[in-house]
Amino acid sequence: MSYPFEGPRRHGPYRSRKGCCFGVCRGLAEHYNLSIFWTRFLTVATLIFTGLWPVGVCYIVAALLLKLEPVLPLETNEDAEFYNSYTSSRSMALGRLKRTFDSLERRLQRMESIVTDRNYDWDERLNNS
Repeated sequence: MSYPFEGPRRHGPYRSRKGCCFGVCRGLAEHYNLSIFWTRFLTVATLIFTGLWPVGVCYIVAALLLKLEPVLPLETNEDAEFYNSYTSSRSMALGRLKRTFDSLERRLQRMESIVTDRNYDWDERLNNS
């Protein structure tokens, strides 16, 4: 089912490309409309007061699990679908691109075979136009 596109569709939080360390805090702050400063401050304070390993491990796990923010804003549903499929499974996305280009190649070969056929009467078509 296809819906009209209503701005960038974000199914979940992303890691920000402009973040300090992996972009986890900035990405979460942007997703939940929080202050980036306070998100980082609470993360560092929690890191210090709980010991390094619980929050540090959670931060690294979040950095590994969250998708990286798209380089360009997603303008259509097809763009969002392709980006999500690419970040989920690159081989699936590359297969989809290969099928698309193979289909275009077959269409071009079919058009070329029609135009270069000896029975294609150029003089009659050009004079009747």
